[in-house]
Formats: sequence, structure tokens, C-alpha cells
Amino acid sequence: MTLMSNRFPIARVALLAVSLIAAAPAWAQGDAFAQRFDAVLSLHGVVGGGIAIVHMQEPATVRFFGKARKDTQQPVDGETSYNWASITKTMTAIAILQLRDRGKLSLDDSAVRYVPELRQVHDEFGSIDAITIRDLLTHSAGFRNPTWPWDCEDASNCDWQPFEPTQWAQVAAMLPYTQVAFRPGSHWSYSNLGYVFLGQIIQRLSGDDFEIYVHKNILMPLGMTSSYFDRSPYFLESHVSGSYLRAGDKLTVQPFNFDTGITTSNSGLKAPITDMVKYLHFLIGDSANPRYAFVLKRDSLEEAWKGVLPVTEPGKPATAYTKSAPMMGLGFFVLDLQGHRYVYHDGDQGGFSSEMLIDPAEHTASILAVNTTDTGAPAPPSTLHPQSNTEPEPGTDLRLTLRQELMDHVFPRYSAGTVDKIGDRRK
Repeated sequence: MTLMSNRFPIARVALLAVSLIAAAPAWAQGDAFAQRFDAVLSLHGVVGGGIAIVHMQEPATVRFFGKARKDTQQPVDGETSYNWASITKTMTAIAILQLRDRGKLSLDDSAVRYVPELRQVHDEFGSIDAITIRDLLTHSAGFRNPTWPWDCEDASNCDWQPFEPTQWAQVAAMLPYTQVAFRPGSHWSYSNLGYVFLGQIIQRLSGDDFEIYVHKNILMPLGMTSSYFDRSPYFLESHVSGSYLRAGDKLTVQPFNFDTGITTSNSGLKAPITDMVKYLHFLIGDSANPRYAFVLKRDSLEEAWKGVLPVTEPGKPATAYTKSAPMMGLGFFVLDLQGHRYVYHDGDQGGFSSEMLIDPAEHTASILAVNTTDTGAPAPPSTLHPQSNTEPEPGTDLRLTLRQELMDHVFPRYSAGTVDKIGDRRK
């Protein structure tokens, strides 16, 4: 796709989108969303991406856009593999619930029982034993957001630095310099570090590396044969998407085929959209498929989808992500709009941005990935070095624009059976 040179205000774009879709007859609304999808990605200077929508156990409809790699002009297709960043956390949560259901742990167990190194953390609110596995799942344990909060010393020369800490020993060595920021369980504050600790719990209880455990107990039973963690298998490397950070007209290439190191359990999953469709089918459920219950009982998945904490931080203003008043479940975000529940999780890492959106009641879901993070405004060149923690500017995040259109216009039409599918490519 050709990138648009004009970057219209997002409010004007959203208004155009609503009028475009609302005015279209039912049979044409799929085409309207496809056009809208392409326009939004072009507006944000996205190099490439794709979206899939599933309803019940029907074949998904998939829309592809642009290039997987700018240097080779390789087009995006059904085999293009993306880093799914924090959507990985939903699988980490499922793995913990699997272990709970098999009697290996309780969600109310102290995390330090399984990761004794946590006893070195400074906790001015009381004993570290008060932090539970449940607190880690709901981002309410009080740990910081980044796994590794120290950036390189010279932003103009960072290519030599590991993308993330490569070994648990590196994180463990910094635990004496780590503090609990608030009373555990008292409120929400997003923490990548907390999910590293959950990955350690999974490894230590199962005896498998985190990646091996998830491969054996989630990816394999769901038939996600092109999914993996971190660097790709040799035979799939040609399908790995490049990734980019955009600031104004400047596009900075991010590390290719990167290894997420010790942060695998919070951000290491790589997969094509067509494999993620299989994950969506599991999440929306099918009582006729006994393998889904083997991965996780439906009751346990519903437990994960109950909001238990407001996604707000005391003393901080609402953001574009929190103003809709989402709640935090067990590894999933929950949004109630006029009595209708949606479940979602998004992800940002190394230039990739993604979002998974589920409508449990209507058995409809979508999965979106783009290989370009738009920061929303020009930035000094020194801040554009390759980096792990890349996030879009919240006020112009394309995922929020597309999420609203999906909830307002596309999902209801799929549920009613009146929508023309969004693209001519199915998987």
C-alpha cells in the first residue's frame, strides 16, 4: 500500500468512519470496514499488517495490508509472523490456571513460595508473603512496569545492547534494588515484571522452560503449528515480519527476528494471524470440541474474564486507554459497554502493535497486528534507537479507532449474519 502523506486529525477520521459505515447497506458493510482498515493504517504510516475476524466456528475472514519487510518489499500474507508482545500474557495466565486446575498451586499462594528470590525485594507495606499469584495476574502486586528500567547510556549507540535481559540471573541480581510501590492488592498498575515472575512459577512447577510448557499445553493442542517464541525456526525465518518505529516522517528499523530474553512470558510469542485465528476459536469456545476443555475448562476461562479491579491508578489522570473504565481480570482486560461485555488485550514491543478483542456472548472475536508503531509526533533522533518498549501515542492509537468500529458496527453484523465479509482472503 502507498503511505498517505497527509495525517488528518484522528477525530475527523473517526467521524468519517462512522458516517461511512452507518450509511452503507448491510451487504456492503464488510467492504466499508476493509476500506476503513486500509485507510487507518495508511494514515499512520504503517508498513504492513493484518486483521482477522471470527464468528462461532465459521472460517475466519482475513484482511492483509502492505509489506512485511520494507527492505525486500515482501508483501504481508497468511504466513507473515508477528511478535504479539503482551498478548503473550493471556497464554501465561492460561498456563497458571491450568496448573491451578491440576492442583499444582492456588491463586492465593504467596508468589515468594515459588520464587524465593523475591524475598530480597524492598516492601515497606509489610511482608513480601502478602503478594499472591492472583496479584501478579491482575497487575496489583505493586511491581514496576518495565522488566528492565535501565536504558542504554548512549542513545546514539545502542545496537550492541541485548534487547531485553537474557537470563533470570540478571533480573534476580536487581531484586535488592526493586521495591513494592503500593500495598499489594489495593489497586491496579500494569507490570511486565510481574509476568516474568509468573513465567518463573510455571517453569519451576512444571519442570519445563516456559516456552516448552506453553508449546506442549497450549500451542500443540490448538494446532498452532507455525507459532513459537522469540527467534524463528530456520524454515519459518523468511516469513518473519520486520518492525518499525515511526515518528513524523522518520522510520526507524527495529531489531529483526529478536529474542525477548527473560521476558518471554510477558511478550515472547510469535505467530502468523492465521495461527492466532485458532487461538480465537478456542477463546470463543465450542462445546463440540473436547480439546478446548483440555487446554482450559470453560469455567476457568470465564473466571479469568471477570473484572476484579478498575484499570486506574490513584492520583493519575485517565488516559485514552482507561477513560472507558475497563476492569482487570486474570490476564485479560474486561470492558462493559451498556451491559455488554468485551474482553481484550493489546501488545506493543519492538515496533509491533497488536490487539485481540472478544465478544463472548456473541462468540465473535478479532485479532489485529501491525508492524509499525506510530508515536504520533516527531521526536529527537536520539530517542529513535532500536528499543523493546515501543508504544504509540495514546490519543492517536489506531487500535482504539478500529476497536470502536468493530464493537459498534462489525461485530453486531457478524452476529446477525448480515455482514459481507471484510476481505476476499479467508483462512
